[in-house]
Amino acid sequence: MLDKNGIAKRIAKEVKNGYYVNLGIGIPTLVANFVREDIEVEFQSENGVLGMGPFPFEGEEDADIINAGKQTITTLPGASFFDSATSFSMIRGKHVHLTILGAMEVAENGDIANWKIPGKMVKGMGGAMDLVASADNIIVAMMHTNKRGESKLLKKCSLPLTGVGCVTKIVTNLAVLEIKDNAFHLLERAPGVSVEEIQKATEGTLVINGDIPEMEL
Repeated sequence: MLDKNGIAKRIAKEVKNGYYVNLGIGIPTLVANFVREDIEVEFQSENGVLGMGPFPFEGEEDADIINAGKQTITTLPGASFFDSATSFSMIRGKHVHLTILGAMEVAENGDIANWKIPGKMVKGMGGAMDLVASADNIIVAMMHTNKRGESKLLKKCSLPLTGVGCVTKIVTNLAVLEIKDNAFHLLERAPGVSVEEIQKATEGTLVINGDIPEMEL
């Protein structure tokens, strides 16, 4: 089973040379720590940063350099800062190759709910709405079940939707899954996790073809 860093490390393998990548709040922000050093990748944050690097070491933080989640970040040589209008024109103009988001629920048809729990105060949907509407390649980083042990990979989302039919792949603490043909297709198992455990933790339709390999990190 993976922890949050393990999920981020596995997703980092999906990042290709030359990609422009948007990292959402939460687990996705950790992905920058694990990208291979032999490839060039530009990480974008919707608050107006292009060229984010790994998180700073303790004592080296700069309170003026933050990501969309208000976490302190580092920047790489050549990084740039710009206003939100420019940032969202980059997102809406489909200039981002890969979007990595967290989620509270994902449905078997690719719907995603990641911004609101009814009855709890939130500031708004934020940039997630633009990201899921504009991106062609969306990977979700999430835990497979909630704190009550209930599946977060569902037949239909119960929470307010952020986007419809947009998620392409999910990496959880248990597995890597691809969404196609209105089903979760199991691609890889987390170390030490059985197919049976993944089946039990998945409410939506789970497709299993042949022997499922254990993921390599």
